[in-house]
Amino acid sequence: MKSKFLNSLILAALAAPGVALAADAAPAPAVTGNVSLTTNYLYRGITQTTNRGAIQGGFDYANPSGLYAGAWGSNISWLTDAGIVGASLELDTYAGYKGSFATDYSYDVGFLRYNYGGEYAGAPSASTNELYGLIGWKWLTAKYSRTFTDLFGVPDSSGSGYFDLSGSYTLEGPGVTLGAHYGKQNVAGSGNSSLSYADYNVKASKDFSGYALALMISKTNVTADANKDEKAKAVLSVSHSM
Repeated sequence: MKSKFLNSLILAALAAPGVALAADAAPAPAVTGNVSLTTNYLYRGITQTTNRGAIQGGFDYANPSGLYAGAWGSNISWLTDAGIVGASLELDTYAGYKGSFATDYSYDVGFLRYNYGGEYAGAPSASTNELYGLIGWKWLTAKYSRTFTDLFGVPDSSGSGYFDLSGSYTLEGPGVTLGAHYGKQNVAGSGNSSLSYADYNVKASKDFSGYALALMISKTNVTADANKDEKAKAVLSVSHSM
């Protein structure tokens, strides 16, 4: 977006030398929305809805300079399952800056806050602040996120980090986008290392007149009992951008 904006300024100057650019010559900031239905809300491989469905949606503001901000929400149940009254909604707010450099490289840095309501009655709040940085090359991205508050209410876990390696490639013929992901969650703090885990998934999606239908298979190495890892989960979703 930044390079397109600069190119438009150069072309305008060549077409009308000595004439001031009109105030409306720059591309207008874009505001978009999205909504989705999913059979399970998985966050870093872990269900947030006790393996039930979710309604999700949000809004994004993107400035041609590369600055952006947005909000996104979903119903959840993991906090109410733990006895936190009124904590059935997750609302994420974020802001950052993205751009590109060299050939086929991109970057993204920003701040993300996970907001959870509810009556905690002295228990630690699950709301969490993260900083993140991403670098991409063509269809491959590597991202690192680090908390500077406790991670989702885990005591003394500030400084926890999550590494995300993802790839996405569209098959031009059938118009199907294939994706794969590996993530590693490290939970900081004395006595919290047992909470660290890895997750991985594969995904296929296809657009149908503005509606994207996706199927994802996700698994973690979280141990459900002494002898068995948590089973793989299949998640079906449909989403629409506006």
